[in-house]
Formats: sequence, C-alpha cells, structure tokens
Amino acid sequence: MENVPIYISIAFGLVTLLTVWIFFKASGNSRKTLLILLGWLLIQTKIASSGFYQITNTIPPRFIMMAPPAILFIIGLFLIPQGRRYLDTLDLKTLTILHTVRIAVELILFSLCVYKVIPERMTFEGMNFDILSGLSAPFIYYFGFLKKTLNKNVILIWNIVCLGLLINVVVNAVLSSPSPFQQFAFDQPNIAIFYFPFNWLPSCVVPLVLLSHLASIRKLIRS
Repeated sequence: MENVPIYISIAFGLVTLLTVWIFFKASGNSRKTLLILLGWLLIQTKIASSGFYQITNTIPPRFIMMAPPAILFIIGLFLIPQGRRYLDTLDLKTLTILHTVRIAVELILFSLCVYKVIPERMTFEGMNFDILSGLSAPFIYYFGFLKKTLNKNVILIWNIVCLGLLINVVVNAVLSSPSPFQQFAFDQPNIAIFYFPFNWLPSCVVPLVLLSHLASIRKLIRS
C-alpha cells in the first residue's frame, strides 16, 4: 500500500479511535469497554502488520479473523443476561451521534478508490449509500433527542434503514475482496482491508456501528 498517502492512513486511524471513544462514552465511560476495544485494535494491528491477511488464496479466507469474532461477541451480548444488561446501559443519544463517523469513513473510502485499492462499487459513486446514514444522524439526534419532535417509531425506522445500508456495503466489500468467493471488482479488488490501519474498518468500526444499531433497535422496541 505504498501508493496510498500516509495522511489517509492517519486520518482513518483517527476516525477509528474517535469511533471507539464515542462508543466508550455511550457505555457510560466503562473502562472495561475501552480496554476490550483497545485490546482488540492492538490484536488486529499485530495480525495485519505480520502480513497474515495479504495471503488471499486460503479456504476459509483469512479475513474471517476480522469481523466474524466481533460479530460473535455481539451475538453473545444478546444471548446472555449479563450482555443484555450491558446493552440496556448504553446511551441511545450517543449511539445515534456515533453514526456521524460514517461520513468520514465514506470520504476515506473514496480516497482509497482514487488510489485503486478498493473498487468504485464500495464508494458513494458506486453501490455504497452508507454516507446517507452519517449525513442524517445529526438531524435524528437534534430533532429526536434535543427538540423531541420525532417519535421513537421514526428513530426506529431510521435505525433499521441505516442497518440495511450497512449490510449492503459489507456484502459488497466481502464479495469484492480477493478470495475464492470473490464475485465483483476483479480489475480493482478490495485489498485495502488487508493492511493496517484499514483492517480496523471491518474488525472494529463496522462492528461498533452494527452494535450501535442493534442496541438502539432493542432499546426503542422495549421502551
């Protein structure tokens, strides 16, 4: 990834840390939450820096060490009583404002496309409409929680729609990545996620966005 300017890497690293910080605040400044997230980032840094993810012809593909462990952890939170109690402590307003980081993520993805390390279909010029989630999040936060002019059903629908947008870009990212299961973008595949710090996107940023939506949906349905 020598052709990608260092400032893009630094920018993405800062966006990731900002995402972690906002989720930490949503957890009520839980030190355990912060330690788990920082520990996971450190593990992913070591794995990516070793070149482990750059070997793409294995079955199963090595990138299953990115998002799937985090997703299994999230599933566990919903299955066990302690996990559900933790989810109920998360602050809905802060979880909503967390989604503003998706604006910066989409701009960085567009920059990576310019340098030909991800395909166009993973950007807002292609099949990725996730930037709409980031752009709309401040309005949901302001009118839903500060002005209180939006009822919970509107906020619930917004979370469900934005969850769908997230799933869409994840599917495109997986099927555009070099692996035995690749379906798209053979001329310009998704290789950025195999390198540090961009492996933090599927391993940390996306799971936190996913968890924020799922926890919010749970809280809105139960309220």
